[in-house]
Amino acid sequence: QVQLVESGGGSVQTGGSLRLSCASSGYTYTSACMAWFRQTPGKEREWVAVVTTAGTTYYADSVKGRFTISRDNAKKIWYLQMSALKPEDTAMYYCAVRFPSGVYCPAYDYTHWGQGTQVTVSS
Repeated sequence: QVQLVESGGGSVQTGGSLRLSCASSGYTYTSACMAWFRQTPGKEREWVAVVTTAGTTYYADSVKGRFTISRDNAKKIWYLQMSALKPEDTAMYYCAVRFPSGVYCPAYDYTHWGQGTQVTVSS
């Protein structure tokens, strides 16, 4: 059974930084799209970033230049380094995975999700 566990959320002031981690287990695929999404109450879940098995990264325009996604394939962990945080980044952040990874990983059809970790940015 695939399991994803996020960690690293918290409260920071505007301009601060946080690093989220997603530890995964329960699968043997070596090829996977690893992604981060976020959601605020009353809004749809928003795709944030994704990294392919080869390490190619894609970002939503709202976080480009401020967030960095990375992965450790051996440990099946991926990260979201968030810098220059803004109040509008406040949300519950979820990691997600889909199998397999191609040259490109889409922002939809993710089959497994973590429970979420809260990020709060105060002004």
